[in-house]
Amino acid sequence: MSTSAPSAATEELRRHLGVFDAVAIGLGSMIGAGVFAALAPAAAAARSGLLIGLALAGVVAYCNATSSARLAARYPQSGGTYVYGRERLGEFWGYLAGWGFVVGKTASCAAMALTVGSYVWPAQAHAVAVAAVVALTAVNYVGVQKAAWLTRAIVTVVLAVLAAVVTVCLTSADADRGHWTVGAEAGFHGVLQAAGLLFFAFAGYARVATLGEEVREPQRTIPRAISLALGITLVVYAAVALAVLAVLGPERLAHTAAPLADAVRAAGVPGLAPVVRVGAAVAALGSLLALILGVSRTTLAMARDRHLPRQLAAVHPRFAVPHHAELAVGAVVAVLAATADVRGAIGFSSFGVLAYYAVANASAWTLTPDEGRPPRIVPVLGATGCLVLAFALPAASVLWGAVVIALGAAAYGVRKVLART
Repeated sequence: MSTSAPSAATEELRRHLGVFDAVAIGLGSMIGAGVFAALAPAAAAARSGLLIGLALAGVVAYCNATSSARLAARYPQSGGTYVYGRERLGEFWGYLAGWGFVVGKTASCAAMALTVGSYVWPAQAHAVAVAAVVALTAVNYVGVQKAAWLTRAIVTVVLAVLAAVVTVCLTSADADRGHWTVGAEAGFHGVLQAAGLLFFAFAGYARVATLGEEVREPQRTIPRAISLALGITLVVYAAVALAVLAVLGPERLAHTAAPLADAVRAAGVPGLAPVVRVGAAVAALGSLLALILGVSRTTLAMARDRHLPRQLAAVHPRFAVPHHAELAVGAVVAVLAATADVRGAIGFSSFGVLAYYAVANASAWTLTPDEGRPPRIVPVLGATGCLVLAFALPAASVLWGAVVIALGAAAYGVRKVLART
């Protein structure tokens, strides 16, 4: 298989990030606004089977993370699964993974920016969202180290807030461990749908892989960072889910718009609810920062191969970042955040993320033992889990996801025809 790297004519990014920085970026992506909001729709789908859905999402996430880590060590370049699919399966599959990631995650960036605006100043959510995008794009522009420092601060705040929520809920006199019991109403399809919704919150470990060209000693650092970030996130999500279920129960949890804030009120500490709102806003900022990082690096990789305008492959001579890609991503996200409310229209992003990791697992299957191939069961479970969870999502999410993937495939075909003629 090919092991192509950026051409000599293309400036490469600099390797600034160590294990601690990479773990922080992964945590900033995963322990974002999703933990403050994803539990309610997942509970609505699975009811008392919420914890089973969480465990299933965790298993699929582990398989995907393992496959991604082995591939990232083999191909320590910007682009993540776009690069792995291109190198292991062929240009089309890499392109399709990159297309789904860039389009879906760009919409996710706008949605996350609007989430920040809704928490900070609901009456001016669009203006705050645009300001957040501009500020974080500026942070990313001046170097990946600056983004890593800010991410560490954000993760520290969010983990402190979540620790307070878990402690208050589990020590409350109103906590009922009986709410953890799985009842007869927990249907198989509902559990699968909950796992698909919760998996979306886990998917941030891809951010470590997409930054592969900026990590020191990538063969050692990337696998360690992905494993550590995912392990910490699994523990945090399990603790939060157990704590919130204990005080709200699956029925109340399914019908709340702000599950963590309602949980601390139900636990008898209403004064903590405003702190939870602040934590949610900070978490959304962390997710947005990591998303912009990931989308700009995948855009860079696709531009190097001319699937996107070649100008987007430029690297800043001083800051060593893909500054044209970052500015382009920031501009598109800012326009979306200023003109549309895309929070309810990005179901296809979950579908796209699962398709993205299906390509990653298929790529990992092709590795040889000498190339660090994971046990065969890992990519098989990962790919199967991705496909099952993707088609277990709500029908609208599946439809929009299929439309986005089909448009990408059509654009690829048209480009190939034009190139031949």
